[in-house]
Amino acid sequence: MSQNLNMILITGAAGFIGSCMLGFLNEQGIDNIVISDDFSHESKKRNWESKKFKRKIHRNELFGYLDDSNEIKSIIHLGARTDTSETEWDIFENLNLGYSKKLWLYATKKNIPFIYASSAATYGNGKKGFIDSHKIVSDLIPLNPYGKSKNDFDIWLLNQKDKPEHWYGFKFFNVYGPNEYHKGRMASVIFHTFNQIQSSGKMNLFRSHHPDFKDGEQSRDFIYVKDLISTLYFFLTEKPENGIYNLGTGKARTFLDLAKSVFNSLDLKSDISYIDTPKDIRNNYQYFTEADIDKLIMIMPKMESFYSLEKGVEDYVQNYLLENKIY
Repeated sequence: MSQNLNMILITGAAGFIGSCMLGFLNEQGIDNIVISDDFSHESKKRNWESKKFKRKIHRNELFGYLDDSNEIKSIIHLGARTDTSETEWDIFENLNLGYSKKLWLYATKKNIPFIYASSAATYGNGKKGFIDSHKIVSDLIPLNPYGKSKNDFDIWLLNQKDKPEHWYGFKFFNVYGPNEYHKGRMASVIFHTFNQIQSSGKMNLFRSHHPDFKDGEQSRDFIYVKDLISTLYFFLTEKPENGIYNLGTGKARTFLDLAKSVFNSLDLKSDISYIDTPKDIRNNYQYFTEADIDKLIMIMPKMESFYSLEKGVEDYVQNYLLENKIY
């Protein structure tokens, strides 16, 4: 039975994280939801078609709808161009930066809660650390146009005099989990490892091209999508202190650990080889990310019960990938 909650807008609702967010809200009994995206992609259709919502709006028609309606009472903005190999700045300026600014201004005008996805890509090579302090945002140097678009919005937002009463930005670290079937090359390494094992019984990881990292020891902060969406829901409902927060586990793990976890989840012996990192992403490749989550833990102590990499991979592989199911 649906809870009597005010209408929530989710952008990017056909995509990986957006559709999981929609599914999570449905699990809470919430269907007072407007979803927005480009719904023409057949590969994304099953992410959203069986879920409950009140209205579906193409992203190009969203602002016309917002101009004519006052029913939206909170925004979860997860829509973005996320391809880190894309080099055309105009694409990011339009879909990430410009679109986000317009939604922020709408939320400010209506004074409704605004939650949005930033990215760990804003930290670039990590030389300035991974601390979610507002003071360092303008000093960060992302490695690609995607990261720059996310950081440019963070900078712009922090410089706005007028803000909604409640607003939260989250620097997503390496998110994995169900509903990423459509992402192709940009899907998580867990997804690619599973498919390679199914087809060949082995896995190829990227070779290290950095003298400080051995092959397979490139490390990321991997966060299971179920932990991410429950965090967004906590902020939506509890409305703690405004700001930009890191959203990861706080513990970097190697790609080798990750690949072994997939083999273990399939009860198979690991068979891992290495191939060169593609040249189009090699120079802008992040070798290490690890979220400083002190600020988040202060607000949300239950973070300590987040999925470990092994448990998250096991749940994803056994309950979704092997069954070809969505969340």
